[in-house]
Amino acid sequence: MKKLLLAATALAAVPVLCGWSIGGAQAAVKVQTVDYKQGDTTLEGWLVYDDAKQGKRPGVVVFPAWNGPDEDAKGRAQMLAKLGYVAFVADVYGKGIRPQGFKDAGAEAGKYMKNRPLLTERAKLAYDQLRKSPMVNPGKIAAIGYCFGGAGALDLARSGAPLVDTVTFHGDLTSPTPQDDNSIKGRVLVLHGAADPIVNAQAQDAFRKEMTDAHVKWEMVLYGGAVHSFTQKDAGNDPSKGAAYDEYADKQSWTEMTRLFRETL
Repeated sequence: MKKLLLAATALAAVPVLCGWSIGGAQAAVKVQTVDYKQGDTTLEGWLVYDDAKQGKRPGVVVFPAWNGPDEDAKGRAQMLAKLGYVAFVADVYGKGIRPQGFKDAGAEAGKYMKNRPLLTERAKLAYDQLRKSPMVNPGKIAAIGYCFGGAGALDLARSGAPLVDTVTFHGDLTSPTPQDDNSIKGRVLVLHGAADPIVNAQAQDAFRKEMTDAHVKWEMVLYGGAVHSFTQKDAGNDPSKGAAYDEYADKQSWTEMTRLFRETL
């Protein structure tokens, strides 16, 4: 069922290196670095899982914000692993390309926003890495994306990948080819700041219309007062800058995502 909820206050992969435990020798959550390729380009992602669990389990592809694979994305993947999922942190940029600072990150992300077929191909490669893991149930895979990563997650869904769920956090919602929305197979959940001046109300309205026209099962949750980057602590705490951390929106959006995953995965 399509609904708009308004909240008032609102991965052929070659594993390299060895898996290592998080939080000490007794910890069950492990991070494994994975090199994979697109043509001559080497990509470097992380497979994150709880090695205490047995059997196949649902998987989640994590598309990082415009800084690329970083500690924030790794932390989210660890949180997912603790919930019982196998997570794969996607690398869109390529091994060793890790922009530093606002200007460099914007320039790197811009290359892919201007070349959506390339973004989609990189997203599909990440999905393939996760899907073929022996730990993963290939019929139960979701994708989540933060900021620039929201475009990666949505473009993966628009490619027709059999995702159960696609979730964005303050994500880029635009598509140069809205007709591709007809290929989305699963549910879409958009978690967004109502006061986001970057992906603003006009962009949100356009996205809702596109999803509705394509008969997608979608939801959007808006957090009042929250701006862009509300899940990222390094965004600071000044909403007047257009991007800022919001503890309430961060926690509530994670709760909304886990609620959807409990229902569907």
